[in-house]
Amino acid sequence: MLDAKLRPLIDPPLYRVGRAIARSGVTANLLTLLGLLLGLMGAAAIALGEIWLGLALIVANRVFDGLDGAVARINGPTVLGGYFDIVSDFAFYVSIPLGFGVLASENTLPALVLVASFVLTGVSFLAFAVIAAERGESTEAHGKKSFFYSTGLAEGAETIAVFITMCLFPGWFPVLAYSYAALCVLTVFQRSALAVIQFRE
Repeated sequence: MLDAKLRPLIDPPLYRVGRAIARSGVTANLLTLLGLLLGLMGAAAIALGEIWLGLALIVANRVFDGLDGAVARINGPTVLGGYFDIVSDFAFYVSIPLGFGVLASENTLPALVLVASFVLTGVSFLAFAVIAAERGESTEAHGKKSFFYSTGLAEGAETIAVFITMCLFPGWFPVLAYSYAALCVLTVFQRSALAVIQFRE
């Protein structure tokens, strides 16, 4: 919901840094994989009770995620880069609830519910992208991407805001997890309704 609105604010500084990184020869795919590693380390830190370290690594993951996109736009996006990017994003997204689920037994069920909602959201997102690609449709509302990005209530910005809130107030994890899972399910219904309108024969 907020991703497209934030793009005009975050893209210019990311582009400037990305241009310097691209000149150095560092590839977007390398940044993607390094960002994923940082994100998974953040989930592990949370599971071990080092929540402030986990928070720092979550922020670092998002910085790398922004930079890999900037470098990709400078050098030219690739299909393989798009694949690595979306797989890394979803691996990171499910790892953070998993970390909180390991941290405390009372977090286990809400963590499972949140991960399940991420799976549903991811399936609806990717299914929409595949069908839109087959129909030759495109959008740059989220910047230039290697495949179609459909808008929803729960997107990257909202997810990161929830993760940060979870780290700042770990005792609220169950309430935050259930609430955000509900928003993810609403996103699936929203995207499905859009599919009915947009893909109707």
